[in-house]
Amino acid sequence: MIRDGAREAWRTVIPQPDDPDGPLPAFMVALTVVTGLVDAFSFLDLGHIFVANVTGNIVFLAFALAGARGFSVAASATAYGLFALGSLVGGRLIVVFTGHRSRLLTAVTSVQLVLVALATGLSAAGGTHLATGYRYGLVAALAVTMGLQNAAARKLAIPDLTTTVLTFTTAGIFADSRLVGGPGSKAGRRILSIVAMFAGALIGANFVEHGSRTLALVVALCLTFLVASLTALLSRHKPRWALS
Repeated sequence: MIRDGAREAWRTVIPQPDDPDGPLPAFMVALTVVTGLVDAFSFLDLGHIFVANVTGNIVFLAFALAGARGFSVAASATAYGLFALGSLVGGRLIVVFTGHRSRLLTAVTSVQLVLVALATGLSAAGGTHLATGYRYGLVAALAVTMGLQNAAARKLAIPDLTTTVLTFTTAGIFADSRLVGGPGSKAGRRILSIVAMFAGALIGANFVEHGSRTLALVVALCLTFLVASLTALLSRHKPRWALS
């Protein structure tokens, strides 16, 4: 079982020649790390909000309305609304690039690259204590970024690699296990997704907590650039995985 899981995780990162999804699973793993990085940044430095995990923002909005300390109605609502805007833009890109998975991912990650670069600049310019304008500028750039990413991930539909939602991923590991008579949990890929999110959040939290918060966004920027450039490069000859 452990060997099967390790093999599946390896094939997710290093795709086989006959894999119909090509390098897309590996790219989704990289974007899952980006999610962990930006959510660590937003929660720890922007006032207890998430820019990617929308479920958390709905709960935080409820906490804020109930008067719980450390939560903001305005911040939670803004993050949610701008994530929705990013998803709307992502939906339009899906229509424009119908039938071309590689062009869709290249377009989305290219826009993300601009937005994360903007967020990195705002973080660097904002100084030690972010003023309200800088804080909401960062929320805007990052929430739109994550809305775009989630819209694209939903369309690409790479199994068990949504780049954000780990609730069903975790449930699937155990509910599908052969230990309970299930079909097999595909634990290798699912655990890889969880590890990617954890790693991104751990790295981001360490940067924020130890006074180098902008570096969390720099790492996210580098990973986004890597995905955007590799998608464009590897799909030049229109391999099967690039089309849908």
